[in-house]
Amino acid sequence: MDAVRGAVTSPCIGMCSLDTRGYCHGCLRTGDEIAGWLRMEAAMRADMIDNALPARRLAPDSLAGLLPDAAQLLRALDPLVTVPTGRGWNHAELADILPPGTPAEAAVLVGLVPRPQGVQILLTRRTEHLRHHGGQVGFPGGRIEPRDRTPAMAAMRESNEEIALQREQAQMLGYLEPFLTITSFRVTPVVAVVDPAFVPVADPSEVADVFEVPLAFLMDPANLRKVEMDYRGRVRHVFEYSWPAQRIWGATAAILYNLRCRLEQTS
Repeated sequence: MDAVRGAVTSPCIGMCSLDTRGYCHGCLRTGDEIAGWLRMEAAMRADMIDNALPARRLAPDSLAGLLPDAAQLLRALDPLVTVPTGRGWNHAELADILPPGTPAEAAVLVGLVPRPQGVQILLTRRTEHLRHHGGQVGFPGGRIEPRDRTPAMAAMRESNEEIALQREQAQMLGYLEPFLTITSFRVTPVVAVVDPAFVPVADPSEVADVFEVPLAFLMDPANLRKVEMDYRGRVRHVFEYSWPAQRIWGATAAILYNLRCRLEQTS
């Protein structure tokens, strides 16, 4: 653990501006803590990362404070200071059909919206003409660009471009394991709380619709099925939800399944 902590020079995730409480939108440090970070003793930095910053993330006056089970959710996720590695938890399913070379890196924002009737998941339906996954339901997000310091920064930037989500309207919580798509993208999901006052404005060149689905519905095993399909020489499995209004399947359903598994393991 000490060796790992020694390699962590900063909890910065590239979303560097202060909120109304005086904390950075990304890492939740104060301006003075950011300025003096490298002068702190290693033990103090570790305590900040392990204790002080998670406590600020869950504070009653934060967006996460609006979630009923925020502490459990935070335990279920990989921390923001540690970007997930690995080829993707579904690599074995696609290893024989992926093209040679390294998959393209992408990030998506799994947005949790606290509502009086319960937490909702923010989803989009892509426009039909897009080259990859046109017409499909997914999370806001896209390819990680060289200017993106972290997947969280990429997910936030893409969400701003696609549905006009501002950084002060989202609080990043942590990562899920990367997922490989059949189009050779390695997708890193970042889970965030979205301000319930946020009103999406879809970019019509990318997004045809923005909608919400109850988290309780998506976390209920009875609503998810695993479909077998014969593709490229063998049987493969695809996840799909029985949501009546939209078809939620493929990578989106699999990412939600991964979130459910993690929550079950920490309950």
